Amino acid sequence: MLENPNYFLVNAQSLQIGRRFSALNADEDLEMGNVYVMFLMKKLNSVVTAADMGALFIVASSAAKRASGGRMRVLPESGTDQVGWSSSPEKEGAPRLSLEGVDDDGDALVSEFQHRVSLSRSRKPTLETIVEESVYSR
Repeated sequence: MLENPNYFLVNAQSLQIGRRFSALNADEDLEMGNVYVMFLMKKLNSVVTAADMGALFIVASSAAKRASGGRMRVLPESGTDQVGWSSSPEKEGAPRLSLEGVDDDGDALVSEFQHRVSLSRSRKPTLETIVEESVYSR
């Protein structure tokens, strides 16, 4: 945390929509097997929103797909730790993120984020020919 003073660390297990962020102390040791997330310092005293959790889920799912090549699927907790291998996880009804009961502000932030992402993908620079004139000195 001393290397990045504009950010604070949060254990991902402590994040719950509607509750405040619980930042880790600077001298607290990180534990193996836990996931930690860095947030901007301006969010320190604010409440966790659906947009915060949605961004976390998007990054986590894309990282998991990159690491496994899209073939690995983690099953929900059922008392045992199992990892299932599948060539097509869409067919097997994987659990989805449900944002029911979340305030409209969170929905607006998520839709604004999706709009910005779609605009950044569609922008393509145009290349134009540069016409140079020769300069004669006499």
